[in-house]
Amino acid sequence: MRAHKALESEDAKEAQWEAVRGAAVGAVKWGAASAVLGGVGYVFSPLYRGLTVQFKVYLQMSGMIVGSMIEADYRMRQYEQRVRMQRRIARDRAVWADYEKELMEIENEPQPSQKK
Repeated sequence: MRAHKALESEDAKEAQWEAVRGAAVGAVKWGAASAVLGGVGYVFSPLYRGLTVQFKVYLQMSGMIVGSMIEADYRMRQYEQRVRMQRRIARDRAVWADYEKELMEIENEPQPSQKK
């Protein structure tokens, strides 16, 4: 059963901020690409020049929104993979520490041939 307020955990907050950073970067990258394409369209296309300002803004915003969604999703998948790897490493370290502790206990026990 899930704990109450699971979205307020430290992991969830870090994941949210990672998604926000990805969305901002994606909006900037894809917004720049949309602006370049808009400039190319304005120079070479009489159809694009004939569009209203509102529709040109819509096209620009659409590119920015798509870019922010793609980049946020990409960053979230990277974050999840990184967290899984960190947890796997921590689990493996704990198992290895238990193994070393058990080995030290076995090595420190007196041998039956030494009890004479």
